[in-house]
Amino acid sequence: MDTIAAIATSSGIGSIAIVRVSGADALSVALRLSRQTTLIPRHATLSFLYDSTCAPIDQAIVLYFKAPHSFTGEDVVEFQCHGGSIVASMVLDALLGLGVRLAQPGEFSKRAFLNGRIDLSEAEAIAALIETRSADAAKILTRQLKGELKGFVEHVRDQLVEMLAFIEVNIDYAEEDLPLDMMQKIRLRLDALSEELLRTYESSERRKGLMSGFKIAIVGKPNVGKSSLLNALLSYDRAIISDIAGTTRDTIEEELRVGSHLVRIVDTAGIRQAHDTIEQIGIERSIAAIEESEIVIAMFDNSRTCDSEDLHMLTLLQTYEATKSVIYVLNKSDLPTLFDRALLQEGCLMLSAHRDTDLLIQSLQSLLDRCAHEDSIMLTSSRQVEAVKTAYKEVVASFDRLKEGQLELFAFHINTAVEAISSITSAFERDEILDKMFSRFCLGK
Repeated sequence: MDTIAAIATSSGIGSIAIVRVSGADALSVALRLSRQTTLIPRHATLSFLYDSTCAPIDQAIVLYFKAPHSFTGEDVVEFQCHGGSIVASMVLDALLGLGVRLAQPGEFSKRAFLNGRIDLSEAEAIAALIETRSADAAKILTRQLKGELKGFVEHVRDQLVEMLAFIEVNIDYAEEDLPLDMMQKIRLRLDALSEELLRTYESSERRKGLMSGFKIAIVGKPNVGKSSLLNALLSYDRAIISDIAGTTRDTIEEELRVGSHLVRIVDTAGIRQAHDTIEQIGIERSIAAIEESEIVIAMFDNSRTCDSEDLHMLTLLQTYEATKSVIYVLNKSDLPTLFDRALLQEGCLMLSAHRDTDLLIQSLQSLLDRCAHEDSIMLTSSRQVEAVKTAYKEVVASFDRLKEGQLELFAFHINTAVEAISSITSAFERDEILDKMFSRFCLGK
């Protein structure tokens, strides 16, 4: 492969900028650039760097990582020069003048994957970690870099490949003396594995907001104080407030932090029966916001009796309680109570959006903390989620084929499951089945 180079630090003024080179010629160009006779691997060398006219560019620290003990698995040299865009660009230009090619976006990580230094899950974690703005997401992605997801995939794949080896031996070598309880053991393993896959998939779906920010929808009928609550949580007047019903005609979305969690909070139009076309569109968007959110803050007016619009709101919320976390809030607690609290879920919060939202913030933080600290593997991309979902469906589909004794079809479903789960980290090699088959059975053939 070509020797490549790129500036590895973000643009702008800083104390240090790093220029990275990777490839077979990395050491030779580094020696030419620094006028050094040798570089000791993994030792920092302070050296001046020179351009093609032998004029000094900068005094930098030069680090040499000898293949395969580097990020890319190739010879890698890093130049730690003084920060700012000019010096780093001059160093990069000097490298390009020595025949090095400018790296494409993600090419260093791509080479690391191709050379077996990282798998696909680790590559995705690196890309996401660079862009994340959530401390919780950073912790999860760091665990993936340490191989947590890789270990899960290998565990699932080993289980599936072993079962497949048993079955294919039964298909191809039916006359051999195989364990009589083999089928029962496979059923038990399939049952446990399907539960593990489903648990991982559902947990990841619940916690996907950890990566991009949990979406929280504030919903209720008109004039219950949704916009006042949004403004209070943001600590500035983002939404227009008035006593006129239907003032909010569209959804308003803003980001804020609740504890260590990044959340996207959405103020929605009041949900009611509307004849105004524009207001009806806003209500449709409000319902869409509920469907897209992980958490729903359902607001009701403590100072007004429950009416048909409130009952309609309660009926609507009941359809989402199984799949979303719903926090019931009685707003305007500073006014006389007229709303029947018995109609709401136990533990509904009493507050005044104009005066104090601490109870709501504490409730949100507790809910978000529980999601962040679930003790299960977290899938961090839609590709990973889809792979586990496919593997689960194929494992479930294989049950009936096994019961019916259709071993070829059973093997087909398990093969598909293996390919799906393997795609999270790397491609599945068919030789793995042969290795399992012949290592576990002394066929003597």
